[in-house]
Amino acid sequence: MNKLLHVTVLTVLCTAVSVVLTVNPLTKEFIQSINEAQSTWKAGRNFDENVPMSYIKRLMGVHPHSKYHMPSVKIHNLDAVKIPESFDARQQWPHCPTIQEIRDQGSCGSCWAFGAVESMSDRVCIHSSGEVNFRFSADDLVSCCYTCGAGCNGGFPGAAWHYWVKKGIVSGGSYGSNQGCRPYEIAPCEHHVNGTRPPCTGDDKTPNCKQVCEKGYNVPYNKDRHFGKQAYSVSNNVQQIQKEIMTNGPVEGAFTVYADLLTYKSGVYQHVKGQMLGAHAIRILGWGVENNTPYWLIANSWNSDWGDHGLFKILRGQDHCGIESEIVAGLPA
Repeated sequence: MNKLLHVTVLTVLCTAVSVVLTVNPLTKEFIQSINEAQSTWKAGRNFDENVPMSYIKRLMGVHPHSKYHMPSVKIHNLDAVKIPESFDARQQWPHCPTIQEIRDQGSCGSCWAFGAVESMSDRVCIHSSGEVNFRFSADDLVSCCYTCGAGCNGGFPGAAWHYWVKKGIVSGGSYGSNQGCRPYEIAPCEHHVNGTRPPCTGDDKTPNCKQVCEKGYNVPYNKDRHFGKQAYSVSNNVQQIQKEIMTNGPVEGAFTVYADLLTYKSGVYQHVKGQMLGAHAIRILGWGVENNTPYWLIANSWNSDWGDHGLFKILRGQDHCGIESEIVAGLPA
């Protein structure tokens, strides 16, 4: 199945008609055209104009066949459930530090793994009432889950949660953090502003599956594995997704990225123009309403200097770009 067909199957077509670009979407002219065309969000510069589109497209690491790897759907009883107008997991569970964190997938199509381990880390803390803070390793998941897809070349979010239940995942923080058993091996690159990071090439390879912890970490690899008890999907009913987040914590979602999202700075994103770049996985933290426009609050994995400190808001309630069609989550053991 090609990507365009996948978009149709997932009903991820946005409400606006996408325009095939004849100009680089990272130019100031394109950014200006976005701001002139709509008023619910502001565009600005996140990526240097010279960053190759091959690098950017590789960030969209959800495989076209991902829907076939989704777990069974869990249905919440919504009787007598009161859904608040706004909800932010960071405020609901302030004792869980991972909910506040924004990671960086680097030059690797590992968003499917990041959305998973970020949500898993949050949920272990939430369901232990803050007693357990365990940063699940994106490095371990992306390199050792052979049923999850193709590592840095894309994967299946649903399969990542199945792997958590069946095989377990060890700990590991961000690149250079020395946190946990297997910190992320791929360095952040300088895709946003001029700085000291290495240039973005988009050619990082999937790390090797090393079933051993880094030196200095005093827990053996096999004893460091933490498992999930259950993996499941959530239906694309808005209240079902809200109930899941309110009850169990942030979830992983996937949606179609168009070129204009690259320029997001603030407000509630709605697709305006630009080519389809691919499918991308993220973590949904909550929801709200801004200037009468309902939104989902999203944590991305493109570093905290992208978007609104690494976050963005997207239109809620219309399955915009498929944001409500591929929600996956689970419970820790």
